[in-house]
Amino acid sequence: MLNTPLRAHPLAACARTPLRLSALSLAVLASFSVGSAQAQQPVLLAHNLQTPVMNEIVVTATRTAQPLTDVLADVSIVDRQAIEDSGAVGLADVLARLPGIEMTRNGGPGTSTSLYLRGGETRFTAVYVDGVRLDSQAGSGGAAWEAIPLSQIDRIEVLRGPAAAVYGSDAVAGVIQIFTKKGEAGVAPYVGIGMGSYRTWRAEAGVSGASGTLDYALGVTREGSRGFNAKTDAKSNPDRDGYHQSAINARLGWQLNAAHRLEGTLLHNDANSGYDTSQADDRSLRHLQALGLAWQAQWSEQYKTRISISDSKDRYETRPSPYLTDTQLRGYLWHNEWRLGAHQLSAALERREDHLVNAPIDRSRAQNAIALGYGLRQGVHTLQLNARHDEDSEFGGKTTGSAAYGYEFARHWRATASVGTAFRAPTLYQRFSLYGDASLRPETARNVELGLKWLDGASSFSATLFRNNVSDLITFVGGPGPCPGGSGSFPGCYASVGKARYQGLTLAGTHQIAGLRLHGSIDLQNPQNLDNGKQLARRAKRQAKLGADTRVAHWTVGSEMQLTGRRFDDAANRNPLGGYALLNLYASTRVARDWQLLVRLDNLADKQYELARSYATPGRSFYLGVKWAPQY
Repeated sequence: MLNTPLRAHPLAACARTPLRLSALSLAVLASFSVGSAQAQQPVLLAHNLQTPVMNEIVVTATRTAQPLTDVLADVSIVDRQAIEDSGAVGLADVLARLPGIEMTRNGGPGTSTSLYLRGGETRFTAVYVDGVRLDSQAGSGGAAWEAIPLSQIDRIEVLRGPAAAVYGSDAVAGVIQIFTKKGEAGVAPYVGIGMGSYRTWRAEAGVSGASGTLDYALGVTREGSRGFNAKTDAKSNPDRDGYHQSAINARLGWQLNAAHRLEGTLLHNDANSGYDTSQADDRSLRHLQALGLAWQAQWSEQYKTRISISDSKDRYETRPSPYLTDTQLRGYLWHNEWRLGAHQLSAALERREDHLVNAPIDRSRAQNAIALGYGLRQGVHTLQLNARHDEDSEFGGKTTGSAAYGYEFARHWRATASVGTAFRAPTLYQRFSLYGDASLRPETARNVELGLKWLDGASSFSATLFRNNVSDLITFVGGPGPCPGGSGSFPGCYASVGKARYQGLTLAGTHQIAGLRLHGSIDLQNPQNLDNGKQLARRAKRQAKLGADTRVAHWTVGSEMQLTGRRFDDAANRNPLGGYALLNLYASTRVARDWQLLVRLDNLADKQYELARSYATPGRSFYLGVKWAPQY
C-alpha cells in the first residue's frame, strides 16, 4: 500500500517477462534452501565458507546478550567478511539477499530506497546503529537506507517479527541493528580501493586497535558513480544520475576496570545523488549522523546495567527545486539485567524525543517507556516474555507484549511458537503537514508465528509460518481538500483507515557437500490490503534466493541467484511489474600475505527489470576491489 505520493526517481522502462514460480518449482528450489539464523546459526551471506558458530552471541532479540542457540526469534546475522565478499555498494543490496526482505529503489545507488521486511511497510522496521535509533519524521517515516554507509559496518543483526514489547514504536515488522567495528588488541590498519561499471569507484582507509584500557576504531570512505539515466520517459532529463558520498565512523572505548566501561560512537555520512522529476539536473542531498555514549557496569556476577544517551540527525534537501526536511532524534536508556541460574530478567526505562523542521512544521514530541523481560532456558524448554508501556506526549499510552516458547522435541530439532503486539506512532509530518491530520491514531499490529528449526553441524533447515494483522494503517487517501492540517484543495490527505495482513511461509537452510556449500531461502507470502483484497504495492508473493560457494586452488568462488515473482507498482493493482531472475558471480583470493582481491559480476544475463515503474536498474555490472590489511 502506498501511503504517500511517490517521489519520482529513475529506472529504465524495459520489456519485462513475468517470472512464474509454481509451487512445484519452489519445492524443488527448497532443497537448496538458504543459510539463516532461523536454524539457530548465523546467516552469513552466500560468500562465506565458514562453519556455523555455535556460541554466536546476539543482542537484538531481547536487547540483552544471548547465545544464538537460546534465541527464539527469527534472526539473521551478517558479518564483515560477508559484507566485503558481497561487493555491494549499498546496505539495502546486502539485506535484500536475506530471507524475508525485499528492496525497491527509484534508480541507482543513492536514490530513494525502501525495504520490506516480511512485506511490512519500510517504516515498520526499527533501525539502530550501535544502539542509536535512525528514523525520519518526514513523510511516512522510516530509515533512509540509501544514506547508511555500508563500508563502515562490521556486523548486522536482523530480527524478523514484531518487537515493540522490547523497542517500542516502529518495530511492527522487525528490527535491524547495525554495528560498527570495535578495536581489538594490537594495531590493524587497512586501505582499500575499487572500481567498476558505470564508473563506480570506492576508496577507504582506517585503523583499529587497543592498548591497555583503551580501544579504538576509525574509518573513512569516499565513493561514487557516474550512474545511468534513472528514468527514461520523455518528460525526464536524459542525463546520468550518479552519486557520491563521504562517510566517517569512530568508536572509542575505555575499560575503567574489570566491571565498568565507557564507549562513544560516531557515524557521519554526506551523500549527493541525482534523480529525475523534471528536465533539470535534480539532486538530493542527504546528511545522516548518529552519536552515542554508553556506560556499562557489571555490579555483580548476576547484575549489570547499561546507561546510554544517543542523538541522530537526518537532513534531506533537494535542488534546484527547494525542499528541506530536518529530523532530530534523542534517546535516553537505563537498562538493567539480572541472571539467576536458568532465569534472566530485564527492566528498562527509556525516553525518546523526536523533532521535525519542515516548513511550516516545527514540532516535537516525546515518549516515556518502561519495559520488562523474562527469559528461561531449562532442559528442552525455552521461554521468553516481554511487556512494555509507552506514554506518548501527543496520543497517550500504548501497551505491547510478546510471548515465545521453544521445545527441543528431538536431537537437533526445535519447535517454536510466539505471539506479539506492536504499534507505530504517526510521524509529525503525517499529523501536522498540509496533508496531515493531528487526530491520527497509532498503527497497531498483532502477530502470530510458528517455527521449526533443525541444526546439525554445517547443515541447517528452518520453516517459519507467520501472520501479522495491522489496523489503523495510515494511508494517503486521494480526493480534494481541505485536509484537517491545512486549507485549500489538495490531492489527498493522511487518514487512519487502512487494514493490512502480512502472512507467509519462509523456508531457509544450508548444506555442505564436501567443499561445496549450498544455501538459499524461499518466501511464499501474501501481503494484502484487507480493505479491497489487493496485493500491496511493490511486494511479490513469491521470491527465492539461492547460492553456492567453494574453494578452487587459492580462490573462493561462488554464485548467487535471486528470483522474484510478479508485483504491482500501485495500490489498485493496475500497473504490473514483471517477475525476474538475476544471477551473480564472484571470486576472491589473497594475492599476497597482506593483499586481498575481490572480483564480482552482477546481473550476468544483463536482465532488464523494474523495482519501481519507469525507473531503470543496473544492467550487467563488473566490480574489482583490492584491500591491504597487514596480517600479524
